[in-house]
Amino acid sequence: MKPISKSKIQTSVGTMEYALSGEGSPAVILINGGSGPIEGWMRTFHEMAGHTRTLAYNRLGVGGSAKPDRPQDGRTIVATLRELLQKLGISPPYVLVGHSLGGLYANLFARLHPDEIAGVVLLEASHPEDLIINQTQGAVVKGLNRMLGMFDRFFPDRQWSETHFVEETAKQIAAAGPFPDVPLIVLSGGKRPPMMPEDAFAIRQRNQLDYARMNGRGEQRIAFGSGHFPQMTEPETVRQAVADCVAAARELSRTPQ
Repeated sequence: MKPISKSKIQTSVGTMEYALSGEGSPAVILINGGSGPIEGWMRTFHEMAGHTRTLAYNRLGVGGSAKPDRPQDGRTIVATLRELLQKLGISPPYVLVGHSLGGLYANLFARLHPDEIAGVVLLEASHPEDLIINQTQGAVVKGLNRMLGMFDRFFPDRQWSETHFVEETAKQIAAAGPFPDVPLIVLSGGKRPPMMPEDAFAIRQRNQLDYARMNGRGEQRIAFGSGHFPQMTEPETVRQAVADCVAAARELSRTPQ
């Protein structure tokens, strides 16, 4: 499997690690899940870049990017991404592809800066209402989450981790403007993760369908052979969803408004 070539650039919040390849517009911006590295796109990146300009990057605290020194809530993460795009000379409009927690940031970015968005693909994306799922987890999972939270106290930079600001990010989405009228594909895994109770999975499925209803162009697709990482287990399904979103965005841009 061909490795992803990475580079670094200095920004106002520190060094950012990224991978950039391909030519064409709209550019595809890959937004990782929580603490996920660029390598999470290794089975899709090069194929996407064969169709249009494609960027993957590591948020602060991940891979070769600098450690954060301030709260990593959604607005902060969106602002950092927009600075990175500007420094790399990647002009809008963008097709945002948000996996898991990255879906919250794609959602917020689209609402805050609708004029910069050509399309959105939400890939097994976290939903603001997914916070309810935490209440359905068993004692073992809740205990593990508490233990991981305790470990963060021993690493000062972890106090700024994005995982501590998910609720704040959800509030920011609620306070932002409407989701723009752009092509929207919601790609959901059809398999229940082993540690997720059935009632929690049912909540998540409802929330995935809700995402597809954010505008009149939304559609949901199911990766039936996948759990939470379709980009690893069904990469062609993910590549097709992104390609279809790019094609729809290009067609819409040619349509008289």
